Amino acid sequence: MSQRITLAHGAGGTRTEELVKGVFLEAFGNPILEELSDQATVEMEGKRVSLTTDSYVVSPLFFRGGDIGKLSVYGTVNDLSVGGATPVYMSASFIIEEGTELSLLKRIAESMRDALRECNTRIVTADTKVVERGKADTLFINTTGVGLVDDHVELSATNIEEGDVVILSGTVAEHGAVILAERADIDIPFRSDCAPLNGLTSVMLRAGGVKLMRDVTRGGLATILNEFVDASGKGIIIEEGLVPIREDVRGVCEILGMDPLYLACEGRLVAIVSPEAADRVLHAMHCHPMGRGAAVVGRIVAQGRAVILRTTMGVERVVGKLSGENLPRIC
Repeated sequence: MSQRITLAHGAGGTRTEELVKGVFLEAFGNPILEELSDQATVEMEGKRVSLTTDSYVVSPLFFRGGDIGKLSVYGTVNDLSVGGATPVYMSASFIIEEGTELSLLKRIAESMRDALRECNTRIVTADTKVVERGKADTLFINTTGVGLVDDHVELSATNIEEGDVVILSGTVAEHGAVILAERADIDIPFRSDCAPLNGLTSVMLRAGGVKLMRDVTRGGLATILNEFVDASGKGIIIEEGLVPIREDVRGVCEILGMDPLYLACEGRLVAIVSPEAADRVLHAMHCHPMGRGAAVVGRIVAQGRAVILRTTMGVERVVGKLSGENLPRIC
């Protein structure tokens, strides 16, 4: 591992994995943390409680379809939701740069307030720190979320079997493409997919047959699928023609030399579902506003421990994890 931190260590790919395993697991390792999920489910006085924490450093603070405040609420809610939890409470810490306009903070706080109401959760404790001018790029936000998990919910990579299907909730790469376009001053007709997933995960779990879910964030769909492979020991075949990507998003990616499979979403999830439940889960998703574009995009296979993309030309290629710096300050 590199002896100095680089932007690649925050990109969600192999460098992030090296950092987590080489520093933090070595220091804090325990069976719960070693699952390396975006949330942890623990037993507390007979209740199953899910915990998650995250920090938000997105640049720019305001982007087409969202802002750092909305993103911090949705991101926390989504991490809990894909773990099978119902979000209940949140904390928030604000690291503010000296000289920041109070009107900007009020605008972000109001955006968070509206997002909290939409997700039916509350911030119940908070903290504020102010640092010298030039030390925080205006504003960073850290959040922690708490949710409750029903006894019947059992989401784990150990449940994955050959023949299970991979379901994607909608088009990918919009959030990443928006951030790219904003920074490059490119005019675009689409918005970030920044949105809450708790309603969608709820109907999916009621449908039954869901074995594992993850929201598609840093590192994009390709990295999340590789994490499924690592955790399950199974292979995944993805059909390129079935992965929904907007043509205008694809165009921005081509202009800027980015692969949409590695660009982050902030309102999409990928799920592994038993084949006999796939139609039922898809129907439930299509009936929810956040799942109307849901589609089966691949399947689990026993052979190999890799993600294989079958192109529209019938050629198969390995899709690896993000290995270097992709797009810093994406969330």
